[in-house]
Amino acid sequence: MKDAAGTELPILVFATHNANKALEVQNMLGGVYQIKTLTEIGCHEEIEETALDLKGNALIKAQHVYDAYGLDCFADDTGLEVDALDGAPGVRTARYAGEKADAQANMDKLLAALSGVSVENRSARFRTVICMVRGGDVEYVDGTCEGRIALEQSGAKGFGYDPVFCPEGERVTFAEMSAVTKNEISHRGKAIRSMVSELLAKS
Repeated sequence: MKDAAGTELPILVFATHNANKALEVQNMLGGVYQIKTLTEIGCHEEIEETALDLKGNALIKAQHVYDAYGLDCFADDTGLEVDALDGAPGVRTARYAGEKADAQANMDKLLAALSGVSVENRSARFRTVICMVRGGDVEYVDGTCEGRIALEQSGAKGFGYDPVFCPEGERVTFAEMSAVTKNEISHRGKAIRSMVSELLAKS
């Protein structure tokens, strides 16, 4: 991929195998970087996320790509923090109901843990941390979306905990919103936009 002057654009790896997520970032950084997925650079090994917090897991992924492939990289990690559960599931969000658990099992466990907790005491937030490793330098940006856990699942869009998370000021869950609406207010959308602003400012 080249810029308007015909110069090859520098590669920035997104530590994901999801081509659609990478394309979204590519569209935001057009003319500045070539966004590549792990699949596109031939990275198929499992990168174990063993850190105790979101920043640590994002760093593990981005640093692995930089060290093993010699390419600048950014990686994200997301956690759901529920106040009534002292911040759980937090760093274990994707594995809340077990290492092999799927989204439904995770939601079932969460709703069971909050059984009997009133609507006003179900406050929660999604937080995404992005780590960028460029030229050996490490930078972080993040994004947060405040909200609450619904009393029951609602909606069929999105993924993960979207059917049980109601963003602040909304009466519907993420899973009932269009992708465009969700991205405007979501934790991941905010984090990605912060990262893009940083990259464009330094390009």
